[in-house]
Amino acid sequence: MKLKPVIIFPAALLLVASCQNGKDEIQKPNIIYILADDLGYAEVGCYGQEKIETPNIDALAANGMRFTQHYAGAPVCAPSRCVLLTGQHLGHAQIRGNDEMPDRGDVWNFEAMYKDPNLEGQRPIKTGTQTIGTLLQKAGYKTGIVGKWGLGGPLTEGIPNKQGFDFFYGYNCQRQAHTFFPLHLWKNTEKVHLNNKLVPPNTLLPEGADPYDPESYADYWLTDYSSELMQKELIKFIKENKDGPFFMYYANPIPHNPLQAPKRWVDYYVDKFGDEEPYLGERRYFPHRYPHACYAAMVSYFDEQVGEIVSTLKDLGIYKNTLIMFSSDNGPTYSGGADSPWFDSARPFKSDPGWGKGNVTEGGIRVPMIAQWPWKIEPGTKTDLISVFYDVLPTICDLVGIEPEGNIDGISFLPTLMGEENQQKHEFIYWEFPASGGQQAVRMGKWKGIRKNIFKDSLRVQLYNLEKDIQELNDISAQNPEIVKKIESIFKKEHTPSEIERFTIKQLGD
Repeated sequence: MKLKPVIIFPAALLLVASCQNGKDEIQKPNIIYILADDLGYAEVGCYGQEKIETPNIDALAANGMRFTQHYAGAPVCAPSRCVLLTGQHLGHAQIRGNDEMPDRGDVWNFEAMYKDPNLEGQRPIKTGTQTIGTLLQKAGYKTGIVGKWGLGGPLTEGIPNKQGFDFFYGYNCQRQAHTFFPLHLWKNTEKVHLNNKLVPPNTLLPEGADPYDPESYADYWLTDYSSELMQKELIKFIKENKDGPFFMYYANPIPHNPLQAPKRWVDYYVDKFGDEEPYLGERRYFPHRYPHACYAAMVSYFDEQVGEIVSTLKDLGIYKNTLIMFSSDNGPTYSGGADSPWFDSARPFKSDPGWGKGNVTEGGIRVPMIAQWPWKIEPGTKTDLISVFYDVLPTICDLVGIEPEGNIDGISFLPTLMGEENQQKHEFIYWEFPASGGQQAVRMGKWKGIRKNIFKDSLRVQLYNLEKDIQELNDISAQNPEIVKKIESIFKKEHTPSEIERFTIKQLGD
């Protein structure tokens, strides 16, 4: 028998046709976007981590594609998530920094927040904002977010249910996520009370407690562990929507501080690493008897959750029709007992404090990115395509065959995922950050231009050749004035004044 040739369709048409009841229907792929929180570029095995074990995340890479030059939308949480969901870079995005809106009252008082939801949440995105969620809803998707939101308090227009998500479970407020044992989480617009007592972040060991006795840390491991509860809701969402199509945005706060992980995983790493000095809370969050072991335990527990997601998809028979993407919202943190140098969390970039989270250096914004889609993405592949969070929205739109409205800054990387050669590339990618002294950055091919300390009227551009100086140690701006001039023009063109006073940069003319 002569076999029929296999026809390869263009990337935008990679939707499987099926015949049911005499009608041709398009089987759109399910999409799961998993976002770690403060996970460094080299904190999973497939990106070079040697101390923390991540077999399930590594399996995603082995069965899919690993990006080596993928960037977060911002060097901290809320703006990075805004860039991801809206497809606009920080010169155009609504949310450009973490804004706790302290004019509302005592927003860092956890008891007060529990009683008054007006004190929860960060600066909200506007009603009518185009997000990945709103676009996929129009395309017939059931949309959900589980995890940390950070783009509008519970009583504002910025809540997930008003920004394109049919289902939400987790932390509305980033500050609440400073404990994995909060008094409550949110399920859509309903406050879900948990069986935990109030232990506010930054609570130190009781006076006279023995820091070497694990029992001294009892108040930091309570009853309802939020990460476990969120995982259960995520699995439930997948099962309830198995007939698809669905989009799940899983934004688990792990491994963002505080150091709180299941005992079985902490014990595993205590056996692996040996004894260590306790962390006593001098750099905020909660103390922990075994800080290195606990940090590794958090990452491995998250990895275990990724494995459960994949197993669930297989059990439901929808694994082959599900695109999974995995990334992190910014580089590794420097507080709360985390020890980036010990894990070399940002390797090959600098992992020291001041080079990771909160900075537009490579360690602060270059992040792991893995995409897996059986039978579509070639297993075990790697791409050096320069890409960024604001490319995710157009990629998803390209995948499902819809057009975003208005201006976006991203470029679909779907051709790269599909192994095609017609990939459009960025001339440059852009960041600005109205915090940490005021910063701007441009990646333009091998060149990286950075402005630091803008608030101190320093508009000088530092220039680095990333092909020769991956750690950004040798400023060669004086030797390349024409490149500097081009980057300065990009800085000027891409920055638009923010409507929100908190995000303005007066030194740039705002």
